[in-house]
Amino acid sequence: MKGIRGSSRLVHMGNRHIIAKGVTGFGLSDFYHRAMTGSWTGFFLASALVFAVFNAAFAGLYLVFPESIANVPPDRPWHVLFFSIETLATVGYGDMHPQSEWGHFIASLETFAGVVLTAILTGLIFARFSRPTARLIFSKNIIIGAFEGSTYLMIRVANARANFISDAVARLWMLETIETVEGRRFRRFLELPLERVENPSFVLSWTIFHRIGPSSPLYGRTPAEMEAAETGFILSIAGTDEGIAQSLRARRSYDWRNIVEGAQFADLLENDEEGRLVMDYGRFDELEEEAG
Repeated sequence: MKGIRGSSRLVHMGNRHIIAKGVTGFGLSDFYHRAMTGSWTGFFLASALVFAVFNAAFAGLYLVFPESIANVPPDRPWHVLFFSIETLATVGYGDMHPQSEWGHFIASLETFAGVVLTAILTGLIFARFSRPTARLIFSKNIIIGAFEGSTYLMIRVANARANFISDAVARLWMLETIETVEGRRFRRFLELPLERVENPSFVLSWTIFHRIGPSSPLYGRTPAEMEAAETGFILSIAGTDEGIAQSLRARRSYDWRNIVEGAQFADLLENDEEGRLVMDYGRFDELEEEAG
């Protein structure tokens, strides 16, 4: 049986880069997802290309019978492109206008196409602008160190907007490659229990704690074992932005290279000269050696 041919794309999972191939293209059936997830530059360039192609196509139809549009200079037939743009945008300046049944027919089709195209672009632009985004900062490293007499895995998260995210929920997953009894390699996901899963009002910073006790999948693991298993982590945060009453989600991927043992996150809080409490985001990724 022949393999499935299709496009390929690069998937980033922490520091791992995986090429996914063999999936057939989705075409127009995946149009909305592509329009929502692409960059703003790509979105506007694609919109401009569609606009240009539409107008060029209708201009070509008008040129089938050049006399169908009035006041087109004989030595400049490409002026029908300007007429096409004015018609598609429903501007209609009036100096050029249809003067035959063919011209009126094509102009009617183009007016309808312009209304549809404008509605689609307006909807997509509104959807992109109104889509909520969580401005969360995740620490570059994962810390394994002592806290309250036990060993913990710690990840620090901060709310860059300093707005109120209510009912925030954190979930931490560990990924590892194992070999089954049949000798096959398998990528396994294990959810790591957290000391505090919920944060009722996430405003500034939040440190995620997973206790590495006998019941933890990380208990007794050495760096060499984690490297051999290609150990990775995915932290996801979900909550509700109280300002816009919309759900927010954000995630960050790590792997075993991001783990720093025997360290602590630097304290972000300090008092200024007036005695006010100040949170210094500039020290967000700073680490300190464990005391003692």
